[in-house]
Amino acid sequence: DPSFIVKTENVGIKDNLSYEEIPVQILDRQVRKLRTKEVASVKVLWRNQFIEEATWEAEGDMKKRYPHLFESGENSDQGTNPLLSTS
Repeated sequence: DPSFIVKTENVGIKDNLSYEEIPVQILDRQVRKLRTKEVASVKVLWRNQFIEEATWEAEGDMKKRYPHLFESGENSDQGTNPLLSTS
């Protein structure tokens, strides 16, 4: 079935037959309130994956590893980036 064919880019396979997933875009943001703290997460779209396969990741970890994904959303609290707004 041609609808199940996934177009891929050149994937760098390491010697141990693993590869690094590369994030493409932040799709959404959420803050979960626990009893004593709040935990921020972002929904990440990965290269060569469908949107349905996007995963929720810790926002702090993603900012450390991939700061370029957040450059356009620095003012997300003011609503300048609708994908990262908390409302």
